[in-house]
Amino acid sequence: MASDEHPTSADRRETPLERADRNFQELIAELRVLQTGVQILFGFLLILAVQPRFAEASAFSRVTYLVTLILCCAATALLMAPVAYHRMLFAKGLKPEVVRASNRFARCGMTTLLLAIVSAVLLVINLVLGLTLAIVFASCVGVLFVLLWYLLPLRRLRQSGRM
Repeated sequence: MASDEHPTSADRRETPLERADRNFQELIAELRVLQTGVQILFGFLLILAVQPRFAEASAFSRVTYLVTLILCCAATALLMAPVAYHRMLFAKGLKPEVVRASNRFARCGMTTLLLAIVSAVLLVINLVLGLTLAIVFASCVGVLFVLLWYLLPLRRLRQSGRM
């Protein structure tokens, strides 16, 4: 097998259940990284609202704050959903379904987290430097995340012929 080929279940000599177990463990390990990021952002947002300067924030900043907070809550729920889904279906013989659903939760959670991060950058830079620069920087952050999280992996899939 060439180094750029993806091993199949037969190459790994694993059963469908073993593959599902491995895929779920890999997903959970990846989610730990994302959950840490969303927890840090959520903590920052909770602290921001009680800062004295936040009382002087514009209506735009307050709406941006609320949108960011809601996005962060949604990302938290989506990124934690695979664990809850697994727990509810544990030992019911549904591991492949758990993996498929958990993958969808994780992908939606990543997108929601991306939006929450861009929104948080918009909020903070607007408070510090003004709206025009906030839009520029938030757009750059959004482009960076889309490039790294979505476009580069999609490009690699196309190159490998697996898309």
